[in-house]
Amino acid sequence: MVVGRDRPIIRVMLTRRELIPSLAFLPAVAGAGTPRLVGEGPRLKTAICAYSFRKALADGSLSYLDLVDMAVENGVDGLDSTVYWFPRDNLRSFLSAYRRKAYLAAVDLPSIAIRSDLCKAAPRDQEREVAWLRHWVDISHRLGSSHIRVFGGHVPEGRTEDEAASWVAEILKRSADYAADHGVVLGLENHGGITSGAERIIQIVRSVDHPNVGINLDTGNFRSEPYRQIEMSLPYAVNSQFKVNIRDEEGNHQPSDWDRIVAMFAEAGYRGYMALEYEAAEDPFTAVPHHLARLRELAARFSSG
Repeated sequence: MVVGRDRPIIRVMLTRRELIPSLAFLPAVAGAGTPRLVGEGPRLKTAICAYSFRKALADGSLSYLDLVDMAVENGVDGLDSTVYWFPRDNLRSFLSAYRRKAYLAAVDLPSIAIRSDLCKAAPRDQEREVAWLRHWVDISHRLGSSHIRVFGGHVPEGRTEDEAASWVAEILKRSADYAADHGVVLGLENHGGITSGAERIIQIVRSVDHPNVGINLDTGNFRSEPYRQIEMSLPYAVNSQFKVNIRDEEGNHQPSDWDRIVAMFAEAGYRGYMALEYEAAEDPFTAVPHHLARLRELAARFSSG
């Protein structure tokens, strides 16, 4: 069984709110709510996104512990742990075993990805989403992961995008201090719906204005002017997924120009993970090692340390 979302509202008693030291943000384009530090050169690490092997994880022919071995075999730094196939039963034991194997293999577990829908108007629904995010902050903390990929959801029929953006920002604001208390950063992904465009997702992150909330930048999800929108998002990026395809101006899938994209990452001073999220047609067990080799080469070429 997989971990689902049907659970009662979890009421968590927060500790007294503490002041979070302000960070020196990038000027002008970065603005408020951007955790990227001034004057830092690029430091690029590679990772495998578990979602690349979604079919094998779902049918049980591959485990998360197997992914640790795969990371070692392919010489990558970490694993982005999509949680959809975490076990419901004995979750604590699973997390301990996963974290222990990754540590002994010198493989990082920097990020988890969860299901979420933050386009909720009703106070009770917003409370439920806040509780859901805090639930996964607890799990992320136990696993030793410092980032959670969060999805904004879709604008409900009859409501405006501005309204939905305000709900997303409100839920993230109410979750951010709890995440910070546990050493976790929330990355709002450009994943369609309310987060289809860079301008809107940047507006949401700036509205939240918290050093533990940024953008989880997926290079394959923008549906128009993808390279321009990737460049716009980079000052706010706290994690990233690399896709082998990108949508052109007509919405058709084309091979992604990784040289161009990684050069933009380096120019922006990005420091973090570039996780391969493979969604193309070829068997991932054949295709993923090939693409990881390319990603490692680019990380080595463009990283300053």
